[in-house]
Amino acid sequence: MTVTDRTTALPEALSEPLSGALHGPVIDWFDAHARDLPWRRPEAGAWGVMVSEFMLQQTPVSRVLPVYEQWLARWPRPADLAAEPPGEAVRAWGRLGYPRRALRLHAAATAITELHGGEVPSDHAKLLALPGVGEYTAAAVASFAYGQRHAVLDTNVRRVFARAVSGAQYPPNATTAAERKLARALLPESEPVAARWAAATMELGALVCTARTPDCGRCPIAGRCAWRAAGSPAHDGPPRRGQTYAGTDRQVRGKLLAVLREALEPVPQVALDAVWDEPVQRARALDGLVADGLVEPLADGTYRLPLG
Repeated sequence: MTVTDRTTALPEALSEPLSGALHGPVIDWFDAHARDLPWRRPEAGAWGVMVSEFMLQQTPVSRVLPVYEQWLARWPRPADLAAEPPGEAVRAWGRLGYPRRALRLHAAATAITELHGGEVPSDHAKLLALPGVGEYTAAAVASFAYGQRHAVLDTNVRRVFARAVSGAQYPPNATTAAERKLARALLPESEPVAARWAAATMELGALVCTARTPDCGRCPIAGRCAWRAAGSPAHDGPPRRGQTYAGTDRQVRGKLLAVLREALEPVPQVALDAVWDEPVQRARALDGLVADGLVEPLADGTYRLPLG
C-alpha cells in the first residue's frame, strides 16, 4: 500500500478515542515547550500573525525573526504598508527568499485597507478572498489570530499526521484531499482547543517530529505513533524533492534584487551585469523579475524596484 493509499483510508477508520487520545498529550507538551515567538504574543494581533505566516512560508524562524521585528516596527498596521510603494516591501523583505511574497503581502494590506477598514478580517471566506492568501494562510490567520476551528496544514503538521496516524515516514509531496479530510477528522470540537491543537501540532513537527532526525524520545505521542508501531518503515512513495539553490535562476534573481534593494536610485544595466557572468541566465532571471512585477524597467535602460 502506498503513502497515498494509507492516508486515503484513514478518515473513515479514524476513531474518536484515537483522535481524543492525541489532543491532550500534544497540547500539554505545547504548553510546556512552545517557543516564545513574537507573533504568538497577544500584542501581535491579526496583522502580526498574517505577516508571520507570509514570511514563514519555506523560510526558517531564525531568518524570519529579525525581518519580522523590523517590518512591524515600520508598518504596525496594514494601512502603513499600503501607503508605501510595493518596491519598499520588496526592499524590506531582504534575503528571506521568494520575494513575490512581499508583493502579495503588500497587495493584501492594500485590500485590507480599502475593503475592511484597515482591520484584518476574521471571516475565513473574506481572508481567502484577499490577494496572496491561500487556503493555508486563511486557516492559519483565522485559527491563530481569532481562535477559530480550522485545519491548518503546513509541512510540519502534515509530517506529524503522516507518522502518528498514517504510519508513513513522510506525507505526499503535495497536499492531498485525503490529508485535508484527515486533518478535519482530527480537529477537536471546541474552537479554542482546536486552535491550540493547530499551533501545537505545528510546533511538534518543527521541534521534535522533524524531517531528517525525529527525536522520538521527546515526543508526547510516541507510544501512539503508527509509524513507530510499524517499525519506522522507510518512505515508499515518490522521491522527495530536494531544494537546490547554488547556480539556479533563483540565486541569480536574488543577486539582482540585492543590487536593487541597496540602491536609492534606478540602477544601470552594467551594475546588474556585474553580479553574474553568464549572460543568458542573467537575462532570463532579470526578465523573470520584470514579469513577476518585482522589477520595473525604465525608458532610459535602468531598473528599479516597483513604485506602482
